Amino acid sequence: QELQLLQQTTYAQPVMFALEYALAQLWISWGVRPQSLIGYSLGEYTAACIAGVLTLPDAIMLVARRAQLIQSLPPGAMMAVALSETELLPYLSTAVSLAIINGPSMCVVAGPLDAIEEMSKQLRQHEIAHRRLSTTHAFHSSMMATLEPAYLALVQSIPLHKPQIPFVSNVTGTWITNEEATDPGYWVRHLCQTVRFADGVRLLCQQPKTVMLEVGPGQMLSSLVLQHLSSQAVSSRSEERRVGKE
Repeated sequence: QELQLLQQTTYAQPVMFALEYALAQLWISWGVRPQSLIGYSLGEYTAACIAGVLTLPDAIMLVARRAQLIQSLPPGAMMAVALSETELLPYLSTAVSLAIINGPSMCVVAGPLDAIEEMSKQLRQHEIAHRRLSTTHAFHSSMMATLEPAYLALVQSIPLHKPQIPFVSNVTGTWITNEEATDPGYWVRHLCQTVRFADGVRLLCQQPKTVMLEVGPGQMLSSLVLQHLSSQAVSSRSEERRVGKE
């Protein structure tokens, strides 16, 4: 029964935040202190809390209430697609949103169940690899838009502080600014807009002597970073051969 409860957004997201925050604090207690941070969807709340934008009580309240609001929405679906952002654009519609960019040729779409099923048929016709994800709602899609007024009022009710540790924004794919971090509207946009994780990873990989540590329940993000590094290495070798021929 506990596992069934964890499949519900209301419980899953607060548990995820608690795990990520606890692991981060454990590493910090061991003397491993982050010089920069990046989250993945809900993980940006953990990053913001570690960076001092949110106090722990306020972060817990936001994460829990956000999860309850999402749980109140109609069911939705998400689907991983082996296409780049540009290649995927023709398949999108007012119903189906580009939810996450995981890598150069790895994206996730989200939307109502019937719209995602229709897109799946189109992808099968074009022999494009894709896979439905195990989610109950269409996170980071237009289906979240009805929550904007209530969530904006909620974020406006708490103080937001300038980050003391730099972290990468999912919304922009680059370093979050003080103005964005302290703007309640930013956190509303974060709820609905595309997670530009691949852009953030690309940015961090450009930093000298970067060591990335995944703080969470699995190794998915580490896998995405390794795939990014692998594709980057292939691109570099291809460019070297091209330049050599010229």
